[in-house]
Amino acid sequence: MTLEVQIHALRKTIATRLKEAQNTAAMLTTFNEVDMTALRELRDAYRDEFAKRHGGVRLGFMSFFVRACCAAVRDFPAVNAEIDGDDIVYKN
Repeated sequence: MTLEVQIHALRKTIATRLKEAQNTAAMLTTFNEVDMTALRELRDAYRDEFAKRHGGVRLGFMSFFVRACCAAVRDFPAVNAEIDGDDIVYKN
């Protein structure tokens, strides 16, 4: 078998399995709207100072999201828990 034929067969297998997973698993998408006005203002106020202090690295939104996630896990440990049978398993 040539490499081209092998790649085609591999792609076909991947596509088949992805379609099978799509047909058998719960696929959900959730959208949440958040007013980011205050966050944008805070970011704009500190953008230049942050870049100077950190060698040109720009202050993005991800840092704020990570901070919010850390606060959520600290205040509500169930945010990072999982259900295992009848038990709730909390993670460190």
